[in-house]
Amino acid sequence: MCGRFAASRPAEELVEIFGVEKWEPEETLDQDWNVAPTKQVHAVLERPVKDAETPRPVRQLRTLRWGLVPSWSKTPEGAARMINARSETLHEKPSFKRAFRSRRCILPADGYYEWVTGAAERDLEVEGKKKRPRKQPYFVTPADGSVFAMAGLYEFWRDPTLPPEHPNAWWTTCSVITTEAETGPLGVAPAEGPGTLAEIHPRMPLMLTEDRWDAWLDPETTGVDELRALLAPPPEGLMRAYPVATAVSNVRNNGPELLAELSGPEVGTLF
Repeated sequence: MCGRFAASRPAEELVEIFGVEKWEPEETLDQDWNVAPTKQVHAVLERPVKDAETPRPVRQLRTLRWGLVPSWSKTPEGAARMINARSETLHEKPSFKRAFRSRRCILPADGYYEWVTGAAERDLEVEGKKKRPRKQPYFVTPADGSVFAMAGLYEFWRDPTLPPEHPNAWWTTCSVITTEAETGPLGVAPAEGPGTLAEIHPRMPLMLTEDRWDAWLDPETTGVDELRALLAPPPEGLMRAYPVATAVSNVRNNGPELLAELSGPEVGTLF
């Protein structure tokens, strides 16, 4: 799954990386090393610009709220639960299938966090001596330092409690697409700990390699079979994973120190 990630690249860099044509500097976000559900996130998407002379799709950098609210939803209360969409079934799920056909995006990140329960902690839990075992966070990121282009979906939702002219009358929300975690060796594995992503968690965000960006963002790509082909996992061995401080577990903590690599797990033996 993807329940927390880091996004520290400034908007100007994202504009260059993704070839963005339109963005509003005053609407861009600060660096965030601990992005949690319901926060605002940067998204790259393509759609016509309102009132433009030529109604062609334009690549834009937009700010969306993480946690998708379907357009038909009566309230936004379920958004915090819809932060992920499973690549294997999203084409048939009522909450995601319309967005999959016409509202796809890329959510740029440095990488994502995932938590692993330590072996000793698991033993205490089994013995009934500890109800909430501590977990060791790992940071997963492209081994070459490139952007982690997470596949995403976005949706528009109209708040019926507000008048049309209200600035918050329309919500634009998004979800991260996930896939099965890689079972092959990591590109760079920690000296102590997991050798594959699947050993950390069975799911992971779907990273789109650069050769798929254009087709994924193109709103004129609408065939379900063609789109599902774009959801194939990237080649194995592109990622590295390393342990980070448990401070990231508290969403109030934020800063580049959260990405600092530890020499070993804080929570003891994991595997």
